[in-house]
Amino acid sequence: MVWARSRGRQRDLRCRPRAVRHRVRRGRLIERRGPSSPCHDASVAQRSGPLVRVLLADRQPLFRRGVIEAFSGEPDLEIVGETDDGSKVPDLVVSSGADLLLLDLGISGGGVEVCALVRSARPDVRVVVLAHADDDAALAGAVRAGARGYLRKDTTAEELLGAVRMVAAGNSLLSPAMTSRLLDEFAVLVRRHESPSEGTTALSRRELEVLTLVAQGLNNRAVASTLFISENTVKNHIRSIHDKLHVHSRMEAVLRAARAGLLHIT
Repeated sequence: MVWARSRGRQRDLRCRPRAVRHRVRRGRLIERRGPSSPCHDASVAQRSGPLVRVLLADRQPLFRRGVIEAFSGEPDLEIVGETDDGSKVPDLVVSSGADLLLLDLGISGGGVEVCALVRSARPDVRVVVLAHADDDAALAGAVRAGARGYLRKDTTAEELLGAVRMVAAGNSLLSPAMTSRLLDEFAVLVRRHESPSEGTTALSRRELEVLTLVAQGLNNRAVASTLFISENTVKNHIRSIHDKLHVHSRMEAVLRAARAGLLHIT
């Protein structure tokens, strides 16, 4: 479930959703946004940056309403549409011009399948999948389909908003525990002597060091601090890794390198 801060305590948005003035039709675009919610700290209003257009696809009406409320006071985030029908998601992603998709893993048609269709229709769209509980098989499937992030539905509003901003900025979002599970799966493939993927052997020693730290869940700043290099240098290495491995996200790079046996997985 999604929560919002209100007078110093957490409030369950599913239990008492605040009315937000917008016109919504299921499976169609939101035509007008509501006023800012008082549930957010005043400091939130000071955030600035490129507007991130978000499409929300979830089977639960109350959850969608809670997410819409959480977004209503964010100047850099906009919900441009919502639906509970997985079959409509690919078309809505195209027609809405969404930058990011929040996708219920249990939506009709299957979250993994819908994610793959969306990435096929709009490869530039970033996908964050939402689930009620950790599911190793679903997680692996979602990442293979192109998801950039994976969140439980019991996350707080603040965590959800932070995750959306992180993924919209080009980062991947998986907990260290989830990363470890996913790497374990590919470690099995490595032990079966799977042939290295084309391009992986072209990574430099420094690029492998950067990728190893990324696989451990470190962000750019932490990687830079560990290797005693600048954050811009880390970003340049990551861009080079993406180009060499022909991938579009940090997590895809980690998975491909792990599959080729280039990362030491413990």
